[in-house]
Amino acid sequence: MRLRYRTGIATFIQFIVMSLLSIVNGIESVVSTCDGKSGSCLSNAFATTVFFVVISLWFASIWLLGYFAQDQRSRRLAYLLIIVEFGVIMIAGFNFQNHTNAISAATSLIDIALASWVIVLAFKLSRSKGGRIMSRPTRHKN
Repeated sequence: MRLRYRTGIATFIQFIVMSLLSIVNGIESVVSTCDGKSGSCLSNAFATTVFFVVISLWFASIWLLGYFAQDQRSRRLAYLLIIVEFGVIMIAGFNFQNHTNAISAATSLIDIALASWVIVLAFKLSRSKGGRIMSRPTRHKN
């Protein structure tokens, strides 16, 4: 299946991947702080859990935006999705510059790649003006 304008599927993939990477980063963070300091360990585990919920809700809202943009073939929603994804790229770029380990750096790069992919799909959707997206123009018999 080709994903020419399927922003709903692309943002769903982004939601799943970023949620899983958030879990991996959270586990790594909790394990690295739980070296015998129970107070620090518990507070970090709580903060990591809250951060995971916030990240998951954020990418779930992007997923819904992508789905509605695709379902309604809406130019406005596609443009809004592009703006939101540029925000994601900016945050991921900042996180990449200030990464704490290889896992967080890889997460930021994957986040940038997925957001860029969604931007391309949303741009194609916005150019379709509510119609189908064709790889080649079709000839109509008159």
